[in-house]
Amino acid sequence: MTDHAPDPRLLAKAETLTEALPYLQRYAGSTFVVKYGGHAMGDPELARDFAEDVVLLKAVGINPVVVHGGGPQIGAMLKTMGVESRFVDGLRVTDAATMKVAEMVLCGTINKELVSWIGQAGGRAVGISGKDGRLVTAAKVQRETDLGFVGEPDDIDTRVLDTISKAGMIPVVAPIGVGPDGQSYNINADTMAGALAIATGAERLFLLTDVAGVLDKQKRLMTDLTPSEIDRLREDGTISGGMIPKLETCVHAVEGGVDAAVILDGRVPHAMLIEIFTKQGAGTLVRLG
Repeated sequence: MTDHAPDPRLLAKAETLTEALPYLQRYAGSTFVVKYGGHAMGDPELARDFAEDVVLLKAVGINPVVVHGGGPQIGAMLKTMGVESRFVDGLRVTDAATMKVAEMVLCGTINKELVSWIGQAGGRAVGISGKDGRLVTAAKVQRETDLGFVGEPDDIDTRVLDTISKAGMIPVVAPIGVGPDGQSYNINADTMAGALAIATGAERLFLLTDVAGVLDKQKRLMTDLTPSEIDRLREDGTISGGMIPKLETCVHAVEGGVDAAVILDGRVPHAMLIEIFTKQGAGTLVRLG
């Protein structure tokens, strides 16, 4: 035996693993759907951290399904091509030319870049869209203003996801669906992730965004919310703007059978692991009361 005390840093790491053990046991074999978006997508260091987190989830027996956004990248490409973007209620009006660009950017550039990051982190990922294996059959979104080829999930066939996950790989899904007539539709990535979480019977839905989570009027993080509390906070103006559709997605998911949905700050390194494997958590968790 030695008289030397263990390195405190090594002890801290061991304690972290011990704290994570019950969560590892609880979630083994579960499916987690993760929507990856926001400014974290444009930061190589954060992208690397995210990829490492997803690979770690797979390594400990959790089945992650990644859904990514790409609105800013689509906007940048349209600007480069001299095509003006127009939005209605936060949704991009998508004519035939815009749809081609959206599909190229989402299914091509962004999707394969994320697959590459996961590969560099030691995982094996397969990039697909909702069109592959008819994963997501889409219906045109109906609004007073015609949004063009903007869709929402109408029917989901998870067999392609099941096949990829059972083969030990990680599905990375671009938010493009296909209509019954073969027409491509651009789908909001949060909406896509929520629908896939319900269809796969996911234990958790994670929405990575550019804020810490839901803040109260004193700008303090609210760590746990129920649908009824969300209704009250919406009525009194505590939540507004872009947070409303994200919370609507979370409520729809938990009412559809997902155990909990979490809004996380994707700019915080390893926020997802902190949320999953520690008592403290890192974002706002929504679940039925």
